[in-house]
Amino acid sequence: MMHWHIVCDFDGTISRTDAIDNILERFADPSWEAIEQEWLDGHIGSRECLSRQLALVKATPAELLAYFDTIDIDPAFPDFVDHVMSLGATIEVVSDGIEQGIARILSRNYVTLLPILANRLRQVDQNSWRIDFPYASDACRAASGNCKCKSTPKGKRVLVIGDGQSDMCVAGTADFVFAKGRLAEHCERNGIPYARFDSFSELPALLALLPSSEAANATTFALDSAENSSQTQELFHHV
Repeated sequence: MMHWHIVCDFDGTISRTDAIDNILERFADPSWEAIEQEWLDGHIGSRECLSRQLALVKATPAELLAYFDTIDIDPAFPDFVDHVMSLGATIEVVSDGIEQGIARILSRNYVTLLPILANRLRQVDQNSWRIDFPYASDACRAASGNCKCKSTPKGKRVLVIGDGQSDMCVAGTADFVFAKGRLAEHCERNGIPYARFDSFSELPALLALLPSSEAANATTFALDSAENSSQTQELFHHV
């Protein structure tokens, strides 16, 4: 695995819920939903979507911190991180979410040394906010707040782990994808090599099936399904 770099999404992948959606539901004017639909329909990128939505939030810092402290993660994620590092692979949390919230949630779950690349929340006044995009790119095809493709290093094979729309662009450039939710459906529709999963507890066994060198270009992957990790159910081919 030392030849692999893992780009791992946070909201809905590591966490059980989407933190930004829940913040909007709790603290924002209901007009955020119309903006969300514009993004889902492909009319705007996530950078514009998040900028407009977070401007609608009215919450004190204490209220936001209290909310972040309610968010649960997949309990198998900390052990997965330890396993990945023991194999010599590199891993980063790359999210179109909020860096401060992700760091607080992971720290509460004893994951403290993991690089986090995400958007940053900035306080405007007592209960108003804006969002900054330190990892955006004008060249981003998806007009994302965080251009996840920028986080993929040269010289390593890239494994994407994710669940939704913000992962779709980078999934198309990755060497392999572990996917759930809408990302799995996207990979299936577009012929992107992937394996479906439900919990990080399944992933060490799947990691063991990934090739460790450039020979992967012509390799057929026989990966276990999330439903029964003891039986090989589908074959995925690199193209």
